[in-house]
Amino acid sequence: MLYQLYESQRALMEPFSEIANAASKAFHNPLNPFGQLPFSQRLSASYALMHRLGKDYEKPAFGITQVDVDGTSVAIHERVEIDKPFCQLLRFKRFSDDQATLAKLKGQPAVLVVAPLSGHYATLLRDTVHTMLKDHKVYITDWKNARNVPLSEGEFHLDDYVNYVQEFIRHLQGKYGNCHVMSVCQPTVPVLAAASLMASRGELTPLTLTMMGGPIDARKSPTAVNNLALNKSYEWFENNVIFRVPPNYAGAGRHVYPGFMQHTGFVAMNPDRHAKSHYDFFLDLVKGDDVQAEQHRKFYDEYNAVLDMDASYYLETIQTVFQDFKLVNGTWDVRNPEGKTERVRPQDITTTALLSVEGELDDISGSGQTEAVHGLCPGVPKALHKHFEAPGAGHYGIFSGRRWRDVVYPVVKEFILAHRGLSPEVSKTADKKASVPAARKLVSKAAKSIPVKSTSVKTTWVKKAD
Repeated sequence: MLYQLYESQRALMEPFSEIANAASKAFHNPLNPFGQLPFSQRLSASYALMHRLGKDYEKPAFGITQVDVDGTSVAIHERVEIDKPFCQLLRFKRFSDDQATLAKLKGQPAVLVVAPLSGHYATLLRDTVHTMLKDHKVYITDWKNARNVPLSEGEFHLDDYVNYVQEFIRHLQGKYGNCHVMSVCQPTVPVLAAASLMASRGELTPLTLTMMGGPIDARKSPTAVNNLALNKSYEWFENNVIFRVPPNYAGAGRHVYPGFMQHTGFVAMNPDRHAKSHYDFFLDLVKGDDVQAEQHRKFYDEYNAVLDMDASYYLETIQTVFQDFKLVNGTWDVRNPEGKTERVRPQDITTTALLSVEGELDDISGSGQTEAVHGLCPGVPKALHKHFEAPGAGHYGIFSGRRWRDVVYPVVKEFILAHRGLSPEVSKTADKKASVPAARKLVSKAAKSIPVKSTSVKTTWVKKAD
């Protein structure tokens, strides 16, 4: 019933939001007589703010069309590599007609970025992807809005998430021999589970796992998010935050945790900060500071775009990660696509290098929650473990913005490069507990020994890069 009330309210507000947008443009246009009225800038800014507070925010586009690689512009083509009922595996394929750039791009490592399924779309990691495209072949999990998935596709469980990740890892391994995996926030737990299950079966595991700001052990330094899950029972969540999708969507009748409720929770964590941000937006419009105003629009176009999560997945995540701590307690069983139940055993991982990244000021995943991955994987040699705390970074700062680009990314890039798996000598060095710098030297030596075939350029058309 609440979902239907929300949809009715949204439909009621939509025409007023559009009228406010038109009025804002009218009072802002200097060629319009209304734009010459006293206080026209303030009126325009007021209507613009009203429009943004009342509009419906749809899924944004990644919008990455090119990146700069050592001064050369490389074209980006976004395409769907694998299409699953609840997720698409996107690839950002790079193209260039510069032969030197082509040779460089072809030898770069492949990285699977696992985006969070926790309310926002994968486009929240736009800055992450854009930065990594300079030095990596990048794939990302683009989770679908559950309200648009027909009931005929069945439910989506946490086990399905783990199975999706394994399928995507195998896909990249089939194309490149192996890959690197980077998980941001919520997926650190299912990604570790996926790698653990692959290791237990004797499958090839990823070369590296980069875990960023995730609740691997939510008992450490609990935040407001953790406390909410602990203070409320499973039944409370089931009875109070789960609703059916209204009939005006393809997934009508599906039980979901609605995105608008998740968004309300996001805002409730820092209401004063959001109120100040909107007021600053109003002042920027009055002053005519279009640069600052546009930055506000871009941020909230992303922040306010939310998706529904299937109820089964959401409730199982609450119980498994935040209430029963099944991963750290060694009691988590995952059902594979064949219906067989398997125990998650991180201790079975032995050849995958582990990097944990935390933000000093993270108020969503507390200090030590992500670093806990190292204690869960004693089978990985010490030389393949690394932890990094980003000074002055909050939760979003570890994967987006200036701190991500200037502080965190260089660490991630160096870690992946140091564990590219180009030579068996690297693993032997790690087994003997050699230092990471020593392993890096071996990687560099192996990389130089790989011949690069040169190809002649017959036309000026753009050529495939990776």
